[in-house]
Amino acid sequence: MKTFNNKNFCLMLFSIAAITLLASCKKSFLDRDPQGTYTSDTYPYPKGSGPFDSEIFATYDILRSYDASGSGFIAATGIRSDDADKGSTPTDGPTSLEMDNFNITTSNVLANDLWRGYFNIVNKSNIVLDKVAKDLDPGTPAESKVFAEAEAKFLRGYAYFMLVRLFGRVPLIDKVFDDPVVQSNVAQSEPAATYTLIESDLQFAGTNLPLSWDPSKFPGRATRGAANGLLAKVYLTRQNWAAAQSAANLVITSQQYNLSTPYDDIFKETGENSKESVFEIQATANLTEKRSFGSQFASIQGVRGTGIWNLGWGFNIPSPQLEGTYETGDPRKARTILYAGGTSVFGEVVPTGLPNTRYNHKVHSNPATRNALLDNFSYWMNIRILRYADVLLMYAEAANEVGGTANTTAALDALNSVRKRARGTTPGILPDITVTDQAQLREIIRHERRVELAMEHERFFDLVRWGIAGQVLQNAGKNFVTGKHELLPIPFAQIEISKGVLKQNFGY
Repeated sequence: MKTFNNKNFCLMLFSIAAITLLASCKKSFLDRDPQGTYTSDTYPYPKGSGPFDSEIFATYDILRSYDASGSGFIAATGIRSDDADKGSTPTDGPTSLEMDNFNITTSNVLANDLWRGYFNIVNKSNIVLDKVAKDLDPGTPAESKVFAEAEAKFLRGYAYFMLVRLFGRVPLIDKVFDDPVVQSNVAQSEPAATYTLIESDLQFAGTNLPLSWDPSKFPGRATRGAANGLLAKVYLTRQNWAAAQSAANLVITSQQYNLSTPYDDIFKETGENSKESVFEIQATANLTEKRSFGSQFASIQGVRGTGIWNLGWGFNIPSPQLEGTYETGDPRKARTILYAGGTSVFGEVVPTGLPNTRYNHKVHSNPATRNALLDNFSYWMNIRILRYADVLLMYAEAANEVGGTANTTAALDALNSVRKRARGTTPGILPDITVTDQAQLREIIRHERRVELAMEHERFFDLVRWGIAGQVLQNAGKNFVTGKHELLPIPFAQIEISKGVLKQNFGY
């Protein structure tokens, strides 16, 4: 895992500036070189990946960009749900407020950011695949090509999975275009065709990626577990229950992941890349490079205060609906909701009189790290994209939907393992679930997903795939229109670039 102290360690990061990789090192956190640098003498390529790394790392780098994981990502996946509200002051962030109130316009810049960010990942992935296909060097190991192809397909599959859930019908671009004008005029495909490509990409990645990378050199690179875990989520979205159960089971039986990390620790800097992590976006900082190699994800959601409590914008705050959904004594509530006037997981007392009474505790950074870096804005915080608990709950959901006594038992085992970790050593809370009725167990699993993964960009997509977004969000006071607001509008700027080839989504 990544540690922020004076112990010897090193960490891989993908950076646009150098698009290369830091070799193993023995430096403290505060004096290490910016990640993304290496020399031919100090960087030993892992077997089977090196020749294509520069293009691959350029693709990873976009994951932590503002377009792919900044305000648009937070608004579309969090603020649109019933778990969160826009936060900050009433007039701050009008484009995020549009997402919150579901009066989203076709000129919403956050929607355009998302479109650009994920298609940038698609394009970079296609460049990798094109380079692999055209490589005729007899000295290039065949395994190198397979690894590179698998990694690029994982990243393209992730990007298209985001695009199809955000926008529905999107252009299907699976090759490099010599003429960018031609590429900008590719018509939209039906979601079914996009899902076919996503599944094909992730199936290839899930078969051909390594089970793990050397964590001292390559934390954060996609693995077989990451691909199969994401594939399970794709299958769940399409209600292909048996395939989802099988894909999730591949992750579970890989023996690469477990729930040994306490829930309180998962979201700390010291919990990054732990045994709980299946895939997360890497970020870091040092005294001279406080922002260049990081992500704005945590800063956008940080406590909005003054002085030492000026930690960010204060966007994406836990909602009253989320606050009231936890079972009595569930310790995950305190780790998810940071209250003004309360105490953080690091022992700080949060001041009162802030613009909001609740903040996202899961993105709250360690004050010792802030002090060491002389920076409050937490650009070094990784973004958890897929956790092992998520995989277990996907397995439980799929097994319950497949049905049958054996699958019900398997679903309960997976579900209860998540609850067991959550309750820790506290007796009398979060008892094991014993319900075997399929409909009742379905609702229990859905609730468990909500509280386990709260504020982690899953809730809105879960509501949509369950077909209950309209009912739930309208009950939460949101102006959600069924049949329209499941998707964002196609950005007007992109329709203009395509000279009208792209067609607007229904209702916008």
